[in-house]
Amino acid sequence: MSWKNTEQRYGSLSIGLHWLTLILIVLVYCTMEFRGIFPKGTPERDLMKQAHFIIGLSIFALTFLRIAARAIAPAPRIVPAIPQWQAIPAKLVHLALYALMLGAPLAGWIILSGEAKPIPLGLPALIEKNHGLAETFEHYHVLAAEIGYWLIGLHAAAAIFHKHVVKDNTLERMLPQRSDS
Repeated sequence: MSWKNTEQRYGSLSIGLHWLTLILIVLVYCTMEFRGIFPKGTPERDLMKQAHFIIGLSIFALTFLRIAARAIAPAPRIVPAIPQWQAIPAKLVHLALYALMLGAPLAGWIILSGEAKPIPLGLPALIEKNHGLAETFEHYHVLAAEIGYWLIGLHAAAAIFHKHVVKDNTLERMLPQRSDS
């Protein structure tokens, strides 16, 4: 399998980045959903928060790689071609997912900066201390995460719909290729 996308399927680079991003998104949600297991102020809870930031930042960086990979080689064709009424919402959901993968980590970084909290990995603060602005960004960060659940669910449901109802190659284009040995 080529690392680059072809007209028939995504290349190993795009496939690998897609599934790695999914794993990281699951982990970033888990770190926040399960942080409540630990009492506030405990080292374990702080570790969950740091892991959340580092994983989120990894998603942020990988998203730029995904955009670059997409620029190098466009998406493979869907066979049979989908009607325009499906193509437009699909593009909008993909754009919203990319906005989520860039915007949510960036908002998290701004939150830490505005609260003057230590930023993992020695990264610089993006803004001066500003509690009010940090709270505003926290609201949007949480909202983005909630919307993310719906977008990810919609994306997965669409892939399953295309596989089992429409019976086109939408899902197969993004699955790792099986060896016939």
